[in-house]
Amino acid sequence: MATKLKILNIDPYLEPHKDDLLLRADNFKIAKKRLLKNHENLASFANGHLYFGFHRQKNGWIFREWAPNATEIALIGDFNNWNRNSHKLKNIGEGIWEIHIPENDNLKHKSKIKLEITTQHEKFDRIPTYIKRVIQKGNSIDFDGQVWAPEKPFDWADSDSKLNHDEPLMIYEAHIGMSSNEEKISSFNEFTKNILPRIKKLGYNTVQLMAIAEHPYYGSFGYQVSNFFAVSSRFGTPEDLKNLINAAHKMGISVLLDLVHSHAAANTAEGLARFDGTEYQFFHKGKKGNHPAWGSKLFNYSKPEVAHFLLSNIKYWLEEYHFDGFRFDGVTSMLYHNHGLGMAFDNYKKYFSLNTDTEAVTYLQLATETAKEVNPNCILISEDMSGMPGMALPVSNGGIGFDYRLGMGIPDFWIKLLKKNSELDWNLGEIWHELNQRRAGEKVIGYAESHDQALVGDKTIMFRLADAAMYWKMDVNSQHLVIDRAIALHKLIRLITCTTAGDGYLNFMGNEFGHPEWIDFPREGNNWSYSHARRRWDLADDKNLRYQYLQNFDQAMVELVRENNLLSTEIKQLWHDEQAKVLVYQRENHVLMFNFHPHDSFETELQFDSNSSGELILHSDWAKFGGYSGAAKKAETDCGPDGKFRVIIKPHTAMIYKMKF
Repeated sequence: MATKLKILNIDPYLEPHKDDLLLRADNFKIAKKRLLKNHENLASFANGHLYFGFHRQKNGWIFREWAPNATEIALIGDFNNWNRNSHKLKNIGEGIWEIHIPENDNLKHKSKIKLEITTQHEKFDRIPTYIKRVIQKGNSIDFDGQVWAPEKPFDWADSDSKLNHDEPLMIYEAHIGMSSNEEKISSFNEFTKNILPRIKKLGYNTVQLMAIAEHPYYGSFGYQVSNFFAVSSRFGTPEDLKNLINAAHKMGISVLLDLVHSHAAANTAEGLARFDGTEYQFFHKGKKGNHPAWGSKLFNYSKPEVAHFLLSNIKYWLEEYHFDGFRFDGVTSMLYHNHGLGMAFDNYKKYFSLNTDTEAVTYLQLATETAKEVNPNCILISEDMSGMPGMALPVSNGGIGFDYRLGMGIPDFWIKLLKKNSELDWNLGEIWHELNQRRAGEKVIGYAESHDQALVGDKTIMFRLADAAMYWKMDVNSQHLVIDRAIALHKLIRLITCTTAGDGYLNFMGNEFGHPEWIDFPREGNNWSYSHARRRWDLADDKNLRYQYLQNFDQAMVELVRENNLLSTEIKQLWHDEQAKVLVYQRENHVLMFNFHPHDSFETELQFDSNSSGELILHSDWAKFGGYSGAAKKAETDCGPDGKFRVIIKPHTAMIYKMKF
């Protein structure tokens, strides 16, 4: 058995925890066998959405629901004038209820519906668990389910993933609602028309969509889901989302879903909480079922019906909407009984202890295995800040099955550095270590900042660097040392992060041009304002402002990384000088040079073959990037007869040379 766990060969330091890894593998096998029974594989098991919910028949409809604590269930809606007696479901065993609705009963596409559930002690209304659409009643906090079953199937351009596996994953993280320049909730259709072309032009090959599943509270950023199979109606219809994904695929852009299986909204009227009157139908009982920091409900992953619901959800998003994969949210919270709160994962014992939630680990393995069975080419990314060993290794190797994990420590590291008085206090050796440390054999998505760093109470990198000067000195005619420094360091931080910190790269929408201020959703504390829940594209497009330079640089950086497949090449540091604040490294035939010093230029001297030459293909100080080194010019420099390659690097700049050996 031990020879099959390749994770031990990849990371020999895991040997003392071999028994824990064997237990991980055994737990997965046992759970998979228990779930499958007569099913061929997990993909054929994960069909809850094809059985439960509403399904059109030749002579009407059939509807099924799982509610083991119910003693009676009635289907109510506008089709029967909300009659609570005319359409009673039948208990067909194992907690499953069913009803056949004749065609002449007027149930149809877009009918508003709910369930009246009766238990031994109470009676209440609920929205079906597999509902595909939920709509809000005007401005109230009440919601109705809506039958969503268009007679005409959606016309997909094709059924295959659009991900080009020969390129690095360049991810544009986006939120539909706040993607407008206007102070409002934007729509899927507006995003398709206005934002997808921007993403295409910027060069990103993947868009990661947040807040897609229905969530009652807009300000939760989509991370407190109530209806797991319903597309958030505040952005448009399911067909609008399909059209967005279809359009992205036509552009060669893959689409990932930000999937939230780590917890659920505590809402009862429209969510899963106390759906059948019990707290334990989907979630753990008592304190274990409540997240201490998020106020949300925690799934009981060991329960077969819960696994069936969540795994079916994975298959549903892949097949119904043609998503190309997922970024799993809140994985650290799932992995540990204390949810990783306040923990420093500074030794391996913290990954393998009584604090480890082995049931959640097993569920994640089942989830990744299911996704790969449904679509072997799908991309799976784990949001795990703990660095759990094997997170991005196949289940068959003793891992958990993700393709990538997010390099979540990197943004925190940059914030720590930016709080120092001067970059002269930065330690380049420490920067190099932080950007390059990752588990052997496990891929990472690197990023300097995401939506997390832009939330109210925090600051983006650009706003942290420039602060109040952004309000007054971002016009092209202003000369301001704070803004000059901010623009220069913004480019350097993003370039060095992109080219060292992972096997892929992520950017949150707007941060590429140094979006000012913070994200703050409408709430009572800000008088329900949308002013900070939007993206100021007008700033980036205004030729009188310097935001354009950061956008130009980001576009050039992404294009260079993609065209040269830079992130798949070997990386090695050539040297760094702490006093001069210069760092030089090489990726195959590309030499990248950084001077973080605020005042001093530095002449590098690299030893190559005497017949070598280097072409300058990117300079952060070119004028189109807001610099002072003139127009972009791809100049070629020959090595001297001694084979030495000499280049002067100006302060606060970075240069990339493509070498010819």
